[in-house]
Amino acid sequence: MRIAGAAKLVVAVGVFLLTFYVISQVFEIKMDASLGNLFARSVLDPASRPTKPPRYKCGISKACPEKHFAFKMASGAANVVGPKICLEDNVLMSGVKNNVGRGINVALVNGKTGEVLDTKYFDMWGGVFKKCSAPCLCLVLSFRLTDEARRLIGELGSTSITSLGFRDNWVFCGGKGIKTKSPFEQHIKNNKDTNKYEGWPEVVEMEGCIPQKQD
Repeated sequence: MRIAGAAKLVVAVGVFLLTFYVISQVFEIKMDASLGNLFARSVLDPASRPTKPPRYKCGISKACPEKHFAFKMASGAANVVGPKICLEDNVLMSGVKNNVGRGINVALVNGKTGEVLDTKYFDMWGGVFKKCSAPCLCLVLSFRLTDEARRLIGELGSTSITSLGFRDNWVFCGGKGIKTKSPFEQHIKNNKDTNKYEGWPEVVEMEGCIPQKQD
């Protein structure tokens, strides 16, 4: 009986050891597979990894070609949203800079170098007349936009200036001696039936690449 009991004990121990061995081998295989997968992921080609989308100057949607200035601008809307002008990743005018106001906001820029010459805002109930003498991107403004002021702004490439009215939202980028209409102009009429804000249309945004002045 003792021999039989001892034999059973030996068999039981053998079965236990065999079970332990099998489990340990399976676990080791799974660990090796997991480590292998982890290692494989770590050496993936960087090009196949998720990357952040590129950021271009002023946050525009694509890079500008050589000899072009990147710009982005937005009109204001009542007292809800303030105007903003950015050129070559440099914010020229904004509410944060505290250099914007009601009326027309203007940034005067050298068209050859991109140097900012001046920034002003003009309350059209008491505006001033301004002319540009340097080779630059500019606007000419006058009290309540007289016919003469509209004509001069039109010479900078604006086509909407002739129909610009009270509380319209308008953004425009033009240049001295442009000779053709500017492609950089957006205009939304003040219309009580479509205005986004009470008494004011929605904000107008515009971005693009301005060619440097060559002559």
